[in-house]
Amino acid sequence: MKLDNSLPTQATDADARLRQRATDAAVKFEAQFIRQMLSQMRSATRELADDDSPSKQRTHEQMADFADGLVADSLAGQRAFGIADLLLKQLLPAPDLSAAPPQSPSRN
Repeated sequence: MKLDNSLPTQATDADARLRQRATDAAVKFEAQFIRQMLSQMRSATRELADDDSPSKQRTHEQMADFADGLVADSLAGQRAFGIADLLLKQLLPAPDLSAAPPQSPSRN
């Protein structure tokens, strides 16, 4: 008699795919958050700059926005702000806790 062990493997694969998709989404959210923060900081700098300042030129603005996006993606990939980790902690159960059965408190 041959036992089919594919069901636990499929569940593990599905769980791994779910975790990967959640991780990707959380990192993208962190990148968007950082990008928005950098955009607001740069906008404030532009408002404070003189009218003839290079930071007020449209070409400079576009390049700076592009650079901000790259910095945001890099920081989010490193999880520098920890936003992705906090989201994942809220969304996904801890792997070791889901496998262990709940323990009842001992009585003395």
